[in-house]
Formats: sequence, C-alpha cells, structure tokens
Amino acid sequence: MSQTPIDKPFTLAGRTYESRLLVGTGKYKDLDETRRAIEASGAEIVTVAVRRTNIGQNPGEPNLLDVIPPSRYTILPNTAGCYDAVEAVRTCRLARELLDGHNLVKLEVLADQKTLFPNVIETLKAAEVLVKEGFDVMVYTSDDPIIARQLAEIGCIAVMPLAGLIGSGLGICNPYNLRIILEEAKVPVLVDAGVGTASDATIAMELGCEAVLMNTAIAHAQDPVMMGEAMKHAIVAGRLAYLAGRMPRKLYASASSPLDGLIR
Repeated sequence: MSQTPIDKPFTLAGRTYESRLLVGTGKYKDLDETRRAIEASGAEIVTVAVRRTNIGQNPGEPNLLDVIPPSRYTILPNTAGCYDAVEAVRTCRLARELLDGHNLVKLEVLADQKTLFPNVIETLKAAEVLVKEGFDVMVYTSDDPIIARQLAEIGCIAVMPLAGLIGSGLGICNPYNLRIILEEAKVPVLVDAGVGTASDATIAMELGCEAVLMNTAIAHAQDPVMMGEAMKHAIVAGRLAYLAGRMPRKLYASASSPLDGLIR
C-alpha cells in the first residue's frame, strides 16, 4: 500500500489548519442551515461579511457567532460590499473592535455591483493602510500575476485570485494565469470565487493552490449540507493528486500492460 505523500502544513498568520477549505456564511435560508452546512464541510476558517451580518454590532438581533462560535472556528471578517479603500479600512477596524483585537481579515474592494470584480487600485490602497496598522490581510484580487505580486510585496499574508466571478459557479476560467501566480508566489495562494461544484475545487487544488474559499457553491446547492461534505472530500482529493503528480498527457493510446513477455 502506498503511503500518503508528505505535505507541508497550511498556515496563516502563525496558525496551522487541518482543513484547506474556507467557507462563507451568506445566502443560506437560515442560521441552522448555515451551521449544519459548515459543520459538514469540515472548514475551520469561516468568513463573515461585517457590513451584512450581525456579529454583535446589532444587539437584540440574531448573532451569527451564536451558531459559528469563535471558540470553534477562526472568524475571518471580510469587507464585502465595500467599493473604495476608505470603506474597506473602516470595516476592518470595526471588525477588530467587535472581535476583541482580531487582526486576520479578508480584504475585498469591489468595482461594481454587476460583476463584483475587484477594484485593484482601491485594493492596493487599502492593503497598504491595513498592513501598516498591523492587520493580517488576506486579499481578494483579479487573476493578474503582477497585481498578485504587488499585494504580496505590500505585506498581505495570502493572495486570493478569483477563479470566476463571485457567485457565478463558472469554475476555473483562466488556469493559465493562476499557474503563473502560483509559480511566483511567496505567500499562500487561495482560489476565491467562481467555484460551482466539487470538481472545480479539486481542479484548483490540483493546480497547487494552498486552499479554496467558497460560499455560493455550497449555500445555493439543492442540498447545502451534502454539498458541504462533497467539498470537504474534493479539497482532500485535489491536494493529494497535486502531491502525487499526475501522469503526462499523451496524444495516442498507451497499453496498461507491457508488450514484452507476451505468450505467443
């Protein structure tokens, strides 16, 4: 029996995680479904849109942290819904206050409501401020290798290029740019946005990504809890396949059994 290939740990901001699947909390029908789907996914890092979700800023309203407790999960506050650097920085500061000095954040500065494509100019501005203020910044960005390099040079602890537009489910639209980013990466690279089903997550991991972040693919599945579990296995399979190394592609057939020594 072959042994499992040796893998390096998945580490963010000095903390090591078993799961390489990060999940969001939006678009579920209720908090109970949110809880059950995230539990099924095995994720340890859960991202929360601070501007859209109550994590304590609205006393008296249902609090997401009651079903996704920080004692069990690493909460990753994000700046979804922000369209300029000033808004994004303000949102991260609010999250740090609400979460008792928590510095790990997901920076997301959007260009418009139709595409939810990242505004890389404002993203770079916000990243510079947040890094200087001591935040551990994981950053949603385009699949432009130059921008990814600049964000890492600023001091972001992880770059998260989109695979496809947020919520589109289109899968890995441009694997070639992702490969360039992965080749040059000095920090972890995570696919963020575009995953639609388990095979998309597996492909991202086979390319060499450290992890995958997703929300809609699970929350909008016909059975979110079952899809959460499917994604858990997809991430593991993709990582193992990456470590094992795939066979080379060939134009013509190659017999599974050797021709030498055939009985004649």
